[in-house]
Order: sequence, then structure tokens, then C-alpha cells
Amino acid sequence: KNTSSDLTGESWELSAVPTDVSVISKGIFKGKNLNELIEQFPGELLGTSVFNRFGKQFPLLFKYLDAREDLSIQVHPNDELAEKRHHSLGKTEMWYVMQADKDARIIVGFKADSSKDEYLQHIQDKKLLTILKEVPVKKGDVFFLETGTIHAIGAGILLAEIQQTSDVTYRIYDFDRVDAQGNARELHIDLSLDAVNYQSNSSQIHFTSIENTSTPVVDCLFFKTSVLPLKGVLSIEKTTDSFVVFMCTEGSFELHIDSDIYRYQAGDTVLVPAILTTFSISGTATILEVTV
Repeated sequence: KNTSSDLTGESWELSAVPTDVSVISKGIFKGKNLNELIEQFPGELLGTSVFNRFGKQFPLLFKYLDAREDLSIQVHPNDELAEKRHHSLGKTEMWYVMQADKDARIIVGFKADSSKDEYLQHIQDKKLLTILKEVPVKKGDVFFLETGTIHAIGAGILLAEIQQTSDVTYRIYDFDRVDAQGNARELHIDLSLDAVNYQSNSSQIHFTSIENTSTPVVDCLFFKTSVLPLKGVLSIEKTTDSFVVFMCTEGSFELHIDSDIYRYQAGDTVLVPAILTTFSISGTATILEVTV
């Protein structure tokens, strides 16, 4: 991807966040941004069910994250708390691991049930890591992170992230790092106290994928994600209830709409409007298929 920096760790692939709105790259609407198209064609783009629920708001945010070093430990509030504090949606999200170095791991939740007092004490004693769960990861692993789940991406991991449209994050610990001026990043310990789920739970989703079949891996209130190992040609028929987003995590594929052909490769993300109900895809690729 073309970036302005030699070190780019995050790509917002499909976003309607006001400060970072995606721009259409192909077709007759090339150059228009996503929110302009939603304003003009809300039902046709979002889908009847999505529009009825969210109005002219694109409800999801799609990213690729490339962690060169351990990322900060964070937690996200739920809808109720995010609305009360920030007039925002909460941030339920999922990860699909596209590549992982040997011994790469993530932090996700507590090893055992905890409490607000234990959590605070371990932060004060600089021992928070001792009560958090580290999970080794490999290519193809899926994790579903409900709001309140403490988490961090470890070094050497490239992943696709699908989440609610929200940029609300509480940073809990940043491994005592400082910048060139000796300044540490801002932490949000107080805000996190009522956002954290102190119960231990398993966030990893285990599944078996089947060639040319969309295998559901996450089906929650906010989005539905399937893993599609594509090989050859696949005809798709869908309703007008929701848009569909394809994230190509490996290989390449073509999207066929009547006589038009659109080509995509690993790292590309494409939004198929709800009004488009019949089309086909072809190629050899691993694709994340996302609807609401």
C-alpha cells in the first residue's frame, strides 16, 4: 500500500469515521467518499435492514494491523458506556490472523476471574501482565473480542480487524515506553475500571473451513463474518437486507458483475452494495465475507 511513512502499522480499509472517511477507488463514483454515497443512496448501499437500524450511518470499521512490536494493552467500552461518556458506539471487534511470526502471541482477557480491586492493585504494582492471558497465534486463527475484554496484539502479527464504527479506546498499559522526549503515552486507568469485564473467558473461535463455502466464524449483534476459501468460480445470490464486504487476506480474486470485471488481491477490501444481489467471484484466495 502507498503510505507516507516508512513505518505504517495500521490501514483503515473501509471507514465512515468523520475524520477518516474512505474514498471510492473504482467505477462511476470514483473520488466520492463513502458518506456522500450513503447520503445519496442510503437504502441501496446499506440495505433495508441496516438502514432501518442505523439510519445513514455506516456501522462497521475495517482495518489491517501490522504489529512490529507489542501494542499497548487496551479495553473498549460497550454501547451504553460509550454513548454516556463519548456519544459514540462501543467497540465489539474480531481479529483474523493473516500472518504470525514464530512464538507470536496476543493478550486477551484474564487467566482467571478477577476483580476491580485486584486489577487496580496489579496495575499499581506493575504486575498486570501476571494476571492476563497470553495466547500463541498462527495464521488463520480467529478471535472475537466482546466489549470489556482486555487485549493487545503482540509483535510479529499481521491481522484483519472488523469492528463497530467507533474510535473509543482506553489504554491501560504501554510497557513503560517513552518517546524521544521521554514522555509516556496517556493512559486511561480510571475510565477503564467500569469498562472491563473481570470474568475469564475464551475469545478464540475454532472452526473448519471448506473450499468454496462461506463458513460462519462470528455471528454477533453487530456483524456476521464468514471465512471463504475460494478456488475457481463461485456464484453468489444475496438479499437486499445488507451490504457485504470482502477482505482478501490471501491470494487474488475477480468480481464479475454482468460483463464488468473487478480485480482484487491480498490486502484489498471491497464493499458490495446491498442492491447488488447476483454476482460471481473467481480466483484462488482466502476471503473474509462480512455482513450486518
